[in-house]
Amino acid sequence: MEWIEWLVARLGDLLRSHMAEGPLKDLLVDGIIGGVGGVIVFLPNIMILYLFIAFMEDSGYMARTAFIMDKLMHRIGLHGKSFIPLIMGFGCNVPAIMSTRTIESRSSRMITMFIVPFMSCSARLPIYILFAGAFFPQQASLVLMGLYISGIIVAALTALLFRKTLFTKEDTPFVMELPPYRMPTLKSVLIHMWERAGNYLKKMGGPILIASIIIWFLGYFPRSNERDARYDAQIAAVETRYKAHEVSAEEKEALIAEVEINRSTEAQEHSYIGSIGKFIEPVMRPLGFDWKMSVSLLTGMAAKEIVVSTLGVLYSVDEENEQSLPARLQSEKYPDGSRVITPLIAIGFLLFVLIYMPCIAAIVAIKEEANSWKWALFNVAYSIGLAWIIAFLVRLIGGWLL
Repeated sequence: MEWIEWLVARLGDLLRSHMAEGPLKDLLVDGIIGGVGGVIVFLPNIMILYLFIAFMEDSGYMARTAFIMDKLMHRIGLHGKSFIPLIMGFGCNVPAIMSTRTIESRSSRMITMFIVPFMSCSARLPIYILFAGAFFPQQASLVLMGLYISGIIVAALTALLFRKTLFTKEDTPFVMELPPYRMPTLKSVLIHMWERAGNYLKKMGGPILIASIIIWFLGYFPRSNERDARYDAQIAAVETRYKAHEVSAEEKEALIAEVEINRSTEAQEHSYIGSIGKFIEPVMRPLGFDWKMSVSLLTGMAAKEIVVSTLGVLYSVDEENEQSLPARLQSEKYPDGSRVITPLIAIGFLLFVLIYMPCIAAIVAIKEEANSWKWALFNVAYSIGLAWIIAFLVRLIGGWLL
């Protein structure tokens, strides 16, 4: 993963140093290379995951795992075969959703697809760590465990609800053949791994590229020449002070970095996505979320880990000083002096991140496996609505208790 990140960064630097400044350069570097690089960087994890799954399938162990878990999974209206995609969901929801095709019953397959996103994928972990470390430093491990368990509970309750309402009929009886144990050949395991990894890239690459371009566009425009001129003048003033030996080289770099952070923050605030965040703020206000938190949730639709980097930009944090972001989240206040994010609001935000729509790649995977945009959009609407209700109840009940 570090090698891929290095290659993506070098490619971005190459374009950055050889192209003239302008929207096309920013689109290629930040939109396309940054967006697609965010998908490609997970390829080693995906290939390792598929390698071991192929080994377990070819050895005959996977069928036995499904058989062992069948009795427990029946309690929430599913089959034992649903257990494997759910476990995979803790790594990445996309291959987990794609693996549901092994479930013969369409009803069980659809329910499993819908509840896989409630498993906390690895992309959510940076958000959990950020907020748990900032607001619950003494109980961070309990908060993390609570989030994982909450996802499992929500998934089980959703499976029961959908089994009693949307998917009441079983299309096929659950019949499972237990193949004999055998030692898989290296060739067959590698072929299965390579084919599935290729399908992952083909299916996810295009939608992620489009989503990255859209989110980049919303965050980049509209541009303001007056704003750029104002910040360029501030940088020029710093350069002038440096030449006059009023500041050292280190102070000059720090001052210029601060100007660039302020430029980026103001640009994000007045961008289209910032306007959308302020537009939906009244809807998120009952949950205690300000417009900056709302914008981070919007950008998180492309990939959940983007939530942290968006918060870093909007709360004016230097990218090289990641430790300052928790401090800014804790100290941020409204004009009346009240804190923007309290521990109660942080819990609501974490649960919202856990439950609300999965990343666009997972949505596309649901569309591909269900062969319908209708079900993919239903998953988006259901998960966002459920996340809002749970976050609202947390703030309401927590407010009464505290």
